Amino acid sequence: MNDVLDLRIAHLYAHFLNIYGDRGNILSLTHRALWRGIEVQVESIGLGESIDADRYDIYFIGGGQDKQQETIAADLLRHASTLRAAVDSGAVILSICGGYQLLGHYYRPAEGEELKGISLIDAFTVAGNRRMIGNVIVKRTDGSTLVGFENHSGKTFLGPGLPPLGKVISGNGNNGEDGFEGTHSGTIYGTYLHGSLLPKNPDLADEMISLALARRHGEIKLHPLDDTLELSAHKRALSLPT
Repeated sequence: MNDVLDLRIAHLYAHFLNIYGDRGNILSLTHRALWRGIEVQVESIGLGESIDADRYDIYFIGGGQDKQQETIAADLLRHASTLRAAVDSGAVILSICGGYQLLGHYYRPAEGEELKGISLIDAFTVAGNRRMIGNVIVKRTDGSTLVGFENHSGKTFLGPGLPPLGKVISGNGNNGEDGFEGTHSGTIYGTYLHGSLLPKNPDLADEMISLALARRHGEIKLHPLDDTLELSAHKRALSLPT
């Protein structure tokens, strides 16, 4: 293990996919690592640029409208095998809303051509006839809760072997029908939760940091932080109307 721990984060298409405060997830990961003395490098990957599958420990893909998804979909497809190799090596992927949809097999909008996804997860998304907007509460299998805000008309359906991120307690989640939100499979996280997600869910942020560090540094036990403010925000979100 290296004497100095470092974390390398790739922010994909930051110029196009950054609605509803999604960049706050990068800030949360960065600061929670820095507060522990872990060096952090954040690099933006834009259209037409290459990705080194061995370099990054965390990949972040934010949300965008249909227009932005159309802009980046073909370019993201170029990176399908690279991102698969990165995940196989232990890298973490956090994808939000539009980015989440493109991790699956396809996104079929209400108008226009179907957008081909990278099939990193067994899921697909189709446009719904209503917009799902509001605060969301999700319960994970360990009993912990996640809070966030959703604003999407796309309905994502998971394949039979793909686990969700959690069960919807309040809100719509993936599709407003099956009672599930997002997905968490190995080191891949996909979700509709904006707001942004990680500042109000510090345990999830630390979970991702631990997984990402393990890729190059082995298992690392993170020392606890003073999360009084973050947990207060989480508790407040639990009481918000949907």
